[in-house]
Amino acid sequence: MIPKTILGASLGACVHVAGIRNFLSLCESAGFRTTFLGPAVAPKALVEAVVAEKPDIVAVSYRLTPEGAEHLFRELKDEIGRRGTTGARFVFGGTPPVAKAAERSGIFDRVFSGAESVEDILAFIRGGRAGESRADYPGDLVSRIGLTRPVPLLRHHYGRPTLGETVAGAARIAEAGVLDILSLGPDQNAQESFFRPDEMDPGQDGAGGVPLRKPEDLSAIFEATRRGNFPLLRCYSGTRDLRKWAEMSVRTIRIAWGAIPLFWYSALDGRSRRSLADAIAENLDVIGWYAGQGIPVEVNESHQWSLRDAHDALAVATAFLAAYNAKKRGVRHYVAQFMFNTPRETSPMMDLAKMAAKRTMIEGLEDSGFAVFRQVRAGLASMPLDFDMAKGHLASSATVSQALDPHILHVVGYSEADHAITAEELIESCRIARGAVNNCLRGLPDMTADPAVRKRKDELMSEAGVLLETIRQLGAGGSDDPWTDPGVLAAAVAEGVLDAPHFQGSSVARGAVVTRIIDGACHAVDPETGKPMTESERLKRLRMMGAAL
Repeated sequence: MIPKTILGASLGACVHVAGIRNFLSLCESAGFRTTFLGPAVAPKALVEAVVAEKPDIVAVSYRLTPEGAEHLFRELKDEIGRRGTTGARFVFGGTPPVAKAAERSGIFDRVFSGAESVEDILAFIRGGRAGESRADYPGDLVSRIGLTRPVPLLRHHYGRPTLGETVAGAARIAEAGVLDILSLGPDQNAQESFFRPDEMDPGQDGAGGVPLRKPEDLSAIFEATRRGNFPLLRCYSGTRDLRKWAEMSVRTIRIAWGAIPLFWYSALDGRSRRSLADAIAENLDVIGWYAGQGIPVEVNESHQWSLRDAHDALAVATAFLAAYNAKKRGVRHYVAQFMFNTPRETSPMMDLAKMAAKRTMIEGLEDSGFAVFRQVRAGLASMPLDFDMAKGHLASSATVSQALDPHILHVVGYSEADHAITAEELIESCRIARGAVNNCLRGLPDMTADPAVRKRKDELMSEAGVLLETIRQLGAGGSDDPWTDPGVLAAAVAEGVLDAPHFQGSSVARGAVVTRIIDGACHAVDPETGKPMTESERLKRLRMMGAAL
């Protein structure tokens, strides 16, 4: 049963209250009612308060000497025995030497010395005993989020050039207990040709990730992580044979959620040879398969456009399309990814406006059968090559992204702009991110309430609406739901409704849009004047160029 009330006090002559106050603040942020008795509370007074208020948990702190603590613990134990405490669980927090004395006292259900993660603390106060066995760590995403909320889960990509190094590193990462979700990155050979090994180029083994060659390779990585905090695992979807990848990932690593694109891994980006319409149809089929298994789904979409310098209004529209298609395919738990710093010149203010617009439009789809989990991350292309600067960027981006109150923080390691991250660098990056998040949990101002952010958010939602209505009109009369129709969506790309500068010369996309970063935001601009255009103006220009809109 989840406890409802927590009583806290600093014991004896101890007047240090920062630790106990932080603990109670964390409990409050997790939805519990707390009462603080204050500093220097005598054992007898504490037990009297416990008897009177009947809390579920009694939190005690003491930061002076172990010798003084032992005397107080004996007195407290006598008082508890004399008066009784109606089943309350006692927890202690203090310095490591005092924590050892607390453990010896036999009073406390749990002793915290300051080395524990916030997740472990929340797990305990919610009724578990996190950190002691596999059973303490839920094996599915929804339960894991419920265990730690409001603290976001940490996710990180990992995949070294050899299987042996990846397995060994995965074990070290799990043992460190700093990462909640290990996201495996296969090499390009595996992503495209895992089920067609005769097509692989041996010279590219290990390029871009771990060289997975058989299902047992995934199983070996999974087994290596059955220690420490037993992180959830997930894996890239593959760029071909996505259904086979999905089935294998469920079987071997119990994949935490599937990440499937809408438009990508196709002739559009060249990562597979699938036509755009065929790719959309296959991608939607796999999304529906995951939904049928009750597995959460992320539609890996909107940031792919921003990585190709698409303007912000288009990024918002495609974020909505991704979530809309997931819902229509039966997904109940949707992971919405919000990639900040993409394009890299985007300002934090304009980033927040774009993400707030995405959030509002995506969460407008929520109902009793469709829940959204927010996942935030920095853009890899924005990471500096200098490691010290990259560490600062990691912490800064993590802080700004907390304005979305995320369920998951996808950490981009400080070394990833230079090389595939090692286990040790991943652990360090997660600790940096956790430090930033823990500081934010003490209370942030609402950055999305800034008038400039709100103005840009409203503008982007309006402009995204123009795009969505244009796509609807493209399918009018020939499609029951143009937003989910692979042929209509492919036509929207071919006609330039959905477009990005990187598609110049593409055989399947228009490549006519020109974008610029202006005052920190990415706009579609008139190629002759360089001035921003509205979507109505841009689409009118397309008609003048001969697009069949």
